[in-house]
Amino acid sequence: MSDILEVLKTRRSVRKYKKDMVPEELLDRILEAGLYAPTGMDCQKTILLKITDQETVRTLGLVNGRIMGREGMDAFYGAPVVISVLSKNTDPIAVYNGSAAIMNMLDEAASLGLGSCWIHRGKEQFETEEGREILRRAGIDPDAYTGIDNVIVGYADGELPKASPRKAGRIVEL
Repeated sequence: MSDILEVLKTRRSVRKYKKDMVPEELLDRILEAGLYAPTGMDCQKTILLKITDQETVRTLGLVNGRIMGREGMDAFYGAPVVISVLSKNTDPIAVYNGSAAIMNMLDEAASLGLGSCWIHRGKEQFETEEGREILRRAGIDPDAYTGIDNVIVGYADGELPKASPRKAGRIVEL
């Protein structure tokens, strides 16, 4: 069993990936970790869209890069898998619930020796026509769900970054 604190201390965002696909059994574990994230009042309104189709991954990565202001940039850094976190539009705490799922998935990916990164602009990417079409193809009503953010996953191409020293004075007692 992994030491959770060690995983938390060593997990870092990866921004360069090998093209190798992640085995389904590892993706299933990452997705399960997302499903077991806490949700307010156990509402469980967050859904996870696993995208492994490379054309779709690249399209969504380019949409995300365009929103970032970098036309032509794959904001998913060549990762072979993206997990988009979405929630019902009616969920007032969707961002919090989705963020918990994202953190669980990032930590599980690290515990499995995989690279991952939290990619923002999830809401905006699914408001574009390309994003709405991806949701429709997945059987998700784009008018009923809001994108929260994304987790990209794959095998890191190169060494994992090291954690920077933690800044002092961030724990306050009363």
